[in-house]
Amino acid sequence: MTNNLKYFIGNWKMFGNHSSLKIVYQIHQFCKKFKKQGKKNKIVLCVPNTLISFFSKKLKSKIVYIGGQNCHHQENFGPYTGSVSATMLKNSGAKYVILGHSENRAEGETKQMIKNKIQSAMNQKLNIIFCIGETLGEKKSGKTYSVIRNQIRGSIKRKAFFKKIIIAYEPVWSIGSGKIPQTIELKKIFKFIKNEIRKKYNTKNIPAVLYGGSVSTKNIKVFSLIPEIDGFLIGGASQSSKKFIDIIKNYYK
Repeated sequence: MTNNLKYFIGNWKMFGNHSSLKIVYQIHQFCKKFKKQGKKNKIVLCVPNTLISFFSKKLKSKIVYIGGQNCHHQENFGPYTGSVSATMLKNSGAKYVILGHSENRAEGETKQMIKNKIQSAMNQKLNIIFCIGETLGEKKSGKTYSVIRNQIRGSIKRKAFFKKIIIAYEPVWSIGSGKIPQTIELKKIFKFIKNEIRKKYNTKNIPAVLYGGSVSTKNIKVFSLIPEIDGFLIGGASQSSKKFIDIIKNYYK
């Protein structure tokens, strides 16, 4: 149950302005040349809402795709000050959207809200990057698998269209800490996630499952030796074209 197509998805978080287009261009130019080597990968940069339309218009490319970092659970328009709907993201040029990120869960986002967001994004034919993962306390209590199971079952409907869903396993305790799970742990967790989807949802369309959490140019080679991992959701390192490109290069070395 491995996927030959590898994803490298950048989550810029609260970073960037119009001049940051040069970062996108540098990544695009590298990937354009790299693609000729026959590597099967998909590159996505999820940027702040203020940059989606600008980047999408400037970068008319099928090599680097632009995505958003969240959306409101109301699909269209409504009295939600400061919020952006899936419809608005789609109209701005986004092709992907990150949903269920631990930072948003920590601010009160519930599984039901995430479920509504997933459905809204799906209705707009956006590709969904659905984040799951346990906290340090949950890990120490031996609850990793039950937390993952509950997050999946609580947010993905029974008849979900899995061809539009990517799952990103991001252990909360790893994000920004420089710490990563052991290889044997990751193998078991990724197999568990894929088996859970296959059994619970009775589908042959097993989504790609990515790893996220302190991904760097130094540890990417370790991850490359785990065939169950279908790609990466990369945080801070994606804000630098050099670091992001080096992660891709080092993965294939």
